[in-house]
Amino acid sequence: MLKNKNSVKKITFIIGTRPEAIKLAPVIEKFIDCKYFYTRVILTGQHIDLVKDVLNLFSIKYDKNLKVMNKGNSLSEITSLIINSLSKEFDNFRPNLVIVQGDTNSAFSAALSAFYKKIKIGHIEAGLRTNDIYNPFPEEVNRRLISQISNLHFAPTKISKDNLIKENVDGNIFVTGNTVIDSLLKFSKGLQSEVLEKIDFNNKKVVLSTIHRRENWGINLNNIIQGFEEILEKNPSCFFIIIMHPNKKVSDPIIKKFSNNKKVLLLNPLKYTDLIHIMKNCYFIMSDSGGIQEEAPTFGKPVLILRDTTERLEAINAGVAKLIGTNKSSIVEEADQLLNNKEKYQSISNRINPFGDGKASQRIFEHIKKYFFS
Repeated sequence: MLKNKNSVKKITFIIGTRPEAIKLAPVIEKFIDCKYFYTRVILTGQHIDLVKDVLNLFSIKYDKNLKVMNKGNSLSEITSLIINSLSKEFDNFRPNLVIVQGDTNSAFSAALSAFYKKIKIGHIEAGLRTNDIYNPFPEEVNRRLISQISNLHFAPTKISKDNLIKENVDGNIFVTGNTVIDSLLKFSKGLQSEVLEKIDFNNKKVVLSTIHRRENWGINLNNIIQGFEEILEKNPSCFFIIIMHPNKKVSDPIIKKFSNNKKVLLLNPLKYTDLIHIMKNCYFIMSDSGGIQEEAPTFGKPVLILRDTTERLEAINAGVAKLIGTNKSSIVEEADQLLNNKEKYQSISNRINPFGDGKASQRIFEHIKKYFFS
């Protein structure tokens, strides 16, 4: 309960997707019980059930759900609905700082809505760049635009900080590490997973895959599917777990090809703890997910990135991930190397995670506290 409105600063966190929830929840934890801050958590409704599952893990209650998502909404519609809804929210409850994470349409729309009200903005996971405005789309432009109007930039790495400095952004820049590692370490020990009981991790080389990015819809997705099919044919001990994205443009082609394949397990979006346990026990990962590039090195799991660009060059430079694109032959060749060349596999898996030490949330909290009260 808010005891003295004049002695605290009001902080509003905006959450749209599950990755945002995973990366913001450990930060929100730091603020909830602090006497210096009154915290408000607003959901846009992009991934509502998946977001609620994450918040429940952290015992975080949200204050409002904007419910902006309807099936088939365009990017323009999502953006305008969030801006309009948050405009009313900020009129009714004006915070001292709005905190957004990453590069989703929820993050961009929330930052823009705060800017229109002349409310200060804190951007977590700031400074990631591919330097190709259409790859990933629309995320690359979203994060660039957020950087132009933010006051506090929480860069996960020095590379991200350097990107922001090159762009001459206003505001304060801090290197904090990535908060996803905070969440990962919190839930990677001591929890059991019913999903694991279905999978023979001991006698199979299990490959975990997630695919969702817009640039991989259509032809690229077909190439990926054909690559997976050939990998399975050439490697008898290989078994694929594919986490299905809710969008039917992604899931339908995968279901059509692999629903009757006994060497493929298709799973609907999992609880965060189940995903962590599969990641921890699999052999390696093939994905276009940014979060997985950050998480997998903690468990020594190589990541083959199914994209032409990545904003997480730290993973490439550290040798824990490799950018392989969506060409079928490249997909098969790179997977074969990891499946059949033990020396190459070990050279990638025995590395240190370059994205953080699990203390990013505390650093962010301290920077914000100092910003307002020093």
